[in-house]
Amino acid sequence: MNASSNGEPKRRILVVDDEPSLVDAVATALRYEDYEVEEASTGRAALAAVLRQEPDLIVLDWMLPDLEGIEVGRRLRAQGFKCAVLFLTAKDATENKVEALRAGGDDYVTKPFSLAELVARVQAILRRTGAELPGDVLRFADVVLDEQRHSVSRAGTPVELSATEFNLLRFFLLNPRRVLSKGQILQNVWHYDFGGSTNVVETYVSYLRRKLDPFGPPLIKTVRQAGYMLETEPP
Repeated sequence: MNASSNGEPKRRILVVDDEPSLVDAVATALRYEDYEVEEASTGRAALAAVLRQEPDLIVLDWMLPDLEGIEVGRRLRAQGFKCAVLFLTAKDATENKVEALRAGGDDYVTKPFSLAELVARVQAILRRTGAELPGDVLRFADVVLDEQRHSVSRAGTPVELSATEFNLLRFFLLNPRRVLSKGQILQNVWHYDFGGSTNVVETYVSYLRRKLDPFGPPLIKTVRQAGYMLETEPP
């Protein structure tokens, strides 16, 4: 593996799109930021590339000539690959965005996009998926999050979370009984400092509730016009 300018191994990114000019522009921008970049123009080529060597992140277009990007993402998750996925979706395709996140995507960028925004999103994803955790065990009510084992349970039952869901729950557990605005959550979980969309926060809070609520009373409260709070029901 090639080393970056600071001596650390370069983070590997796979860019998948059937528009050669877009792939070239994205790959060039990412290489300029010192990433190692591989390119693919079809879904099957992307799957083959990941099988050869799993990247740290895939920039994956939704519309591909053979397999939809969403299907590529599903197959990778089904095969146990953990690499982060940044979907490229069509303008105003809200259903596509929700489905992309539900299929294990870590974020999405809407076409047309600026290269600066895409690079910022890539950097944010890699910061949160590559960050070392201190190894603490965090608890609230009957929820236990073990950072070292990267595991979560509620009422003694294991709960399977994606990397982003895990980081979101961790932020709530570090700030129990405090109202957290969507902006605060974006900055601390997604590491966006350029005004990213808060829709992604709403989507992931709903996913987290869907996975935690079957095992006990709801814990994540919506505070109208303010944000969310981790709180137990009053006795």
